[in-house]
Amino acid sequence: MNFNDNIPIYIQIINSIKKDIVSSKLQIGQKILSVREMAEYYNVNPSTVQRAYQELEKSKVINVQRGLGTFITDKSEMIEEIKVDMADNLTSHFIEEMMGIGFTYNQIVENISRYARRE
Repeated sequence: MNFNDNIPIYIQIINSIKKDIVSSKLQIGQKILSVREMAEYYNVNPSTVQRAYQELEKSKVINVQRGLGTFITDKSEMIEEIKVDMADNLTSHFIEEMMGIGFTYNQIVENISRYARRE
């Protein structure tokens, strides 16, 4: 993974894990890599992954079961919440960028409609 220097690495790891969850690369209730394994996967310090896991656990995206491992939440409504939140963030960023280059809201909607018709 190529990290963005402007965003803390642990946040980028959180976002990557959330993206894998909502895209079903990681399944509801699935056991995920240990902190050490995830650190190797991302080629980062284990304390960075530990911080990401702590934040994910605090927000109930993952849960740690002592002696068994770390698991993705089994609450499908939580996954849907994450998905909607990610979509809202992407949409907001897209609209801000489009308006930043001079599009009006109506022009943005027209552009999206035209793009969708091509598919």
